[in-house]
Amino acid sequence: MDHPPEQRGPEPDGSPPPSGRPPSLAGDAPSGEEVRGLLALSTPYRMAAGAALALIAAVVCVHAAMVFLHVAPSNTVTKKYGKAIDAWVYPEFEQNWKLFAPNPLQQNVSVQVKAEIRTHAGGRETTDWIDLTAEDAAAIRGNPLPSHVQQNTLRRAWDFYTGSHDDKDRSTGHRGALSESYLRRIAMLRLDSRDLGGVVERVQFRSVTQVIEPPPWSQEKTDTRPVPRVLPWWPVTEADRPGGAGDGGPTAADRTEAAR
Repeated sequence: MDHPPEQRGPEPDGSPPPSGRPPSLAGDAPSGEEVRGLLALSTPYRMAAGAALALIAAVVCVHAAMVFLHVAPSNTVTKKYGKAIDAWVYPEFEQNWKLFAPNPLQQNVSVQVKAEIRTHAGGRETTDWIDLTAEDAAAIRGNPLPSHVQQNTLRRAWDFYTGSHDDKDRSTGHRGALSESYLRRIAMLRLDSRDLGGVVERVQFRSVTQVIEPPPWSQEKTDTRPVPRVLPWWPVTEADRPGGAGDGGPTAADRTEAAR
């Protein structure tokens, strides 16, 4: 036999009896409950935060699309917008498959730089070769969490240069000038922290490549003698210097060098 629900009177403190309905809806929350997150912001700030999130999402989508088109096989889109895709990807976001190649790289490549300095007294001096690769290796060795900059910036910049120039250092495409500018900026970032006694006007790069000796059990025969590659001198523009702003065009130092 069913009994009607028990009717309860007022609570001892005079508050009305509970309704028996679980507080499962957002509207049941007490009016004094603290509001957190974006809802705690005023309307203008919520709109600004929403716009910022939408912009970030758009940039992420564009970047993912550019990288996808960069690694995708040649198609109608890449043929039509290839320059725009390359301008977005190179040099910072370049993708390659060398790690998974049938014959991965088996060489040690050391990238070095030297600089021509205009001294404070007005003379000119040339530094010795500075081994940038050795500096990166020393920063990585013993470091359980080396930075991406120390591991890859110089290495990828050199790969970018060699991939866009022939063995006589002639550019093979529209990315050649960009790869040279990228190397100059890296050199100036490294040299800026040194007391060279003057202003860097020109830089020169060289690489020393040495094939890794195969293991004793291998039948492979390789020439492990170091092979140098010396690049021509490059004038340094104001755009190449740390914090430099400009279009990368010739500066007064460049014009002077060209006239000599």
